Order: sequence, then structure tokens, then C-alpha cells
Amino acid sequence: MSEHRTNRHVLDGMRAALYDFEPKAVQAALQAAFAPDATVRLAHPFEDLEGAGGLWERALQPLAAAFPDLERRDFIVMAGPADGGNWVGCGGYYTGTFWNPFLEIPPTGHMASMRYHEFYRIEEGRVAEMQALWDIPELMMQAGAWPMAPSLGREWLVPAPATQDGLRRGEWDEAASRRSSATVVEMLTAMKRHPLEGGPEVMDMPRYWHPKMSWYGPAGIGTGRGIAGFRNWHQIPFLKAMPDRGQHVDEITYHFFGDGDYVGVTGWPDMIQTISDDGWMGMVPKGQRVTMRSLDFWRLENGLIRENWVLVDLLDVYTQVGVDVLGRMREFNKARRGGFPGFGELEA
Repeated sequence: MSEHRTNRHVLDGMRAALYDFEPKAVQAALQAAFAPDATVRLAHPFEDLEGAGGLWERALQPLAAAFPDLERRDFIVMAGPADGGNWVGCGGYYTGTFWNPFLEIPPTGHMASMRYHEFYRIEEGRVAEMQALWDIPELMMQAGAWPMAPSLGREWLVPAPATQDGLRRGEWDEAASRRSSATVVEMLTAMKRHPLEGGPEVMDMPRYWHPKMSWYGPAGIGTGRGIAGFRNWHQIPFLKAMPDRGQHVDEITYHFFGDGDYVGVTGWPDMIQTISDDGWMGMVPKGQRVTMRSLDFWRLENGLIRENWVLVDLLDVYTQVGVDVLGRMREFNKARRGGFPGFGELEA
């Protein structure tokens, strides 16, 4: 059995426990999967956590309190080597009945979902490092509590791979995996040529992307269909706001790895650029440099990219420019909770 097929199975017990979500079983499975000194990095506002125990106490336990019937559903589990490390990437969503507040997001009393991309570096059969994004803005939107600029793309429950083969099984195919990774890296290299070297044509997108491609962005950006949808609802506004995209690669670290037709990338952060010109998503164009955490999956079909799942830690970007999104959400939603100040009253 190949090392990367074995690494996929390192998380089997944890994944099964998170699906059933019995608290004691989850804690035991986390302790079994993670090395005692594992590094755990999670989206804003969680940030760096103290190993498996910190992941449980500060993130998963509060999530389970908000969703008493919580379960985790993976739709991508893939593995492969990158820069001397061995990674497993998991994509899917946490779901259940949103019964109690989470990060002060008001509950809906209905089923809700929160997408995640979680990447694990494996050493000697255990998790040595975790880099993960949870799409917290997605919960705000489902609760009707999103306080920022509206999305340009389509907001919906992002689907699993169209081919339903995202849970990778069988032996790791080195040739196919490396070929898929090379295609994605070449595509991104070509994409960085625009706008510095010319118009959209310099990206040569039809060479890499399927005509019916789907780009599944995070809540706050949304989904785009086809090259035109990707460009209109994400890339054009993104590049107008940050035309120096891709010019600071010597200052960041990222890890690409492939598993058959699937490719993942993780990095903390893996983008640096400057918000200028038109500004972005309501952020003022103050010429401020920001870092971004973007953890992504691609699926290729007949050598072309057909689907791309993208999560960006938008709350972290807003924080860097001085906007507390969770704080704004609390202000917007005072009237939805008890104790709203009436006439003649002040609230601290």
C-alpha cells in the first residue's frame, strides 16, 4: 500500500467520529489522530490553537453546542506529497440544526451548513500540522445576519464533485497526480501574467479550463459558472482592487499536491497583495498590503479544470483593514435578541 493511500486512512477514525459526533468519541479520535505537539491553524477568529485539545475546546465544542445534532460530511478526501511533506486534504461541510448562537451569529432553528477546507500534514502516521478554513460568513448569510457588501456571485449550498469520486480510494497514481498538479500550477502561472503583461488573453484560460467550469468561491464572493462567470463575479473585481496580485510569491509558502484528477493547495498565508484602485468588497482602497489564506481544491476532467472549490479567510482580510465583521454583525442584529435598548436606555 502506498504511503499516500495510507495517509488518507490516518483520518478515518476522526472523520467517522465527526460524522456521528458523540463528544467523547470525537475527543478520543482527535487525540489518536494528532501528534501531541501538532500545530493547529484555523480561520479567524480562532487562529492558532493548542493541538487537538485546543481544536476541541475552542472550536468544535462551541460548534457542537450551537448544532446539537452536528455532523461533518466530507465530499473530498485526497492525499499527496508537496515540498517534502505529505498532506491530506478534506473538503465538505458541517451541518445540523442551528439551534443556539455560534460566535454570536443568531440561530435559525433550521438546518444550516458551513463549508470547510481542512489540510493535514502527516508525519509518522499522525497529524503534525493542520491548516483549515471554516466558511463562517456562510452561517451569517443563512441567519440573515451578513453585515457587509453583497456577493456578486451565486450564494448556495456548494455541491460535491459532479463525478462523485472526491473520496479518493485505491492506490495513489503518481503519474496522473503529478500531471494534474502540473496543469494547475501552469494555469496559475499564466493567470498571474494578467494584468501586468496584458489583457485577459495572456492568461490563455481556454487552454486550462473546461467550457462548463464551475468556480465555487467562499460566501461573500459566491459561485461563477464558466470563464465569463469566474471573471465577472470574482476575477475582474479582485484584480481591479489588487492589481499587484502574484508579485510577492517570494514572501509566501504554499503546498500543491495531486491525487489522480484532484489537486489541493494549502498555505498560511499563500497570497500577498495591496488593496488599492477600486477597493474590494466594500474595503476602502487605502493602499494597504494584506495577506490572504486561500485553501483550494481543483478537479480535472480530460486534462481541463472542470471544478474549483475555493475558500478564503475573508474575516481575516477585513480584520487587517480594521473592519470587525463579527462586531458589525452584533450591531446590525441587536433588535433580534433580548435586551434591545428602548427609548431612554443606553447599551454599553
